[in-house]
Amino acid sequence: MNLDDFSDLIERPDGGVRRDAEERRERFLVPPGALGRLDELGEWLSAAQQAVPVRPVEQARVVLFAGDHGVAELNVSGRAAGTAHELVRATLEGSTPLAVLARRFAVPVRIVDAGLDCAPELLPEAVVRTRVRRGSGRIDVEDAMTVEEAEQAVRLGMAIADEEADSGTDLVVLGDLSVGGTTAAATLVAALCGTDASVVTGRGGAGIDDLAWMRKCAAVRDALRRARPVLGDQLELLATVGGADLAAMTGFLLQCAVRRLPVILDGVVCAAAALVGQRAAFRAPDWWLAGQLSGEPAQAKALDRMALNPLLDHGVIVGEGSGALLALPFVQAAAALAAELPERAPEPDEDDTKDDGEKASADGEAGPGDPAGE
Repeated sequence: MNLDDFSDLIERPDGGVRRDAEERRERFLVPPGALGRLDELGEWLSAAQQAVPVRPVEQARVVLFAGDHGVAELNVSGRAAGTAHELVRATLEGSTPLAVLARRFAVPVRIVDAGLDCAPELLPEAVVRTRVRRGSGRIDVEDAMTVEEAEQAVRLGMAIADEEADSGTDLVVLGDLSVGGTTAAATLVAALCGTDASVVTGRGGAGIDDLAWMRKCAAVRDALRRARPVLGDQLELLATVGGADLAAMTGFLLQCAVRRLPVILDGVVCAAAALVGQRAAFRAPDWWLAGQLSGEPAQAKALDRMALNPLLDHGVIVGEGSGALLALPFVQAAAALAAELPERAPEPDEDDTKDDGEKASADGEAGPGDPAGE
């Protein structure tokens, strides 16, 4: 597999349709610019759907890729290594912020086990049946997985994207359920942006103290040394310092772009996978929205590189797709406004006005025998 092949498969959202949507927006009674980014979003959705007016977003779905990262053994995360399955269980039971929001917004949630480090019996078969491998290697000293496993993970993500597109999903909210994932994500971003470990290392969704942050910086630094020699091959990069969940997300994002399925990205793990996807296919980010700014420096670096401007900046750092899901009503509002706001009545053409005046003049002329003509 060569991820660069996606470059020939992905087209940008239809520019002609977007211009039609912009022209239609100029005819609204609400002045242009008065709705801020809602205008821009409505036009982007029109181009993605190839429809003017835009269709409402009615079949959104949350897709979460789950995995454990061996680097968490270094105590670089606020959660214990190998406990991502607990996040999955809590989400399935409805006790996480993401699960609460999904119920409120009536959005179904799909969890994909790409690389959890737990016994399969702990979770439903529908979740664990997709697992590529049990956990990922400690990227500071060993590869996250083999290249063959990385390809399997990418193909898993592609298959999930196809299933969502074929089932009628019209927008995806993408997130992750991982422990140690932000360390791998920071490494990928640092490698692809050419920056140092300290520039991209944050404190994760669960929060860590200063000593843990220094350990995390050291882990990213050591992993970065291993990443640089394989920068020319995205698949090998994912195998070396990524993880099964990150590879699956990369395949998912690229195939969503192929299938013209818009995606809202959540935090730094999504952003890192997206950055790998952009390296493979430069047009792919045109199909993605940054849902929120999570506070992770690596996410900000990646979004800046992809020229993606987050929709929200509300201080939500919990991860797990919550911030991106909060952006969904904003996107749905943009679609509704673009479709339903009334347009101004068309102004009559100058020729039509002249014809009407001549007709009125002719009607007012006196004919033979008319008293007015006497």
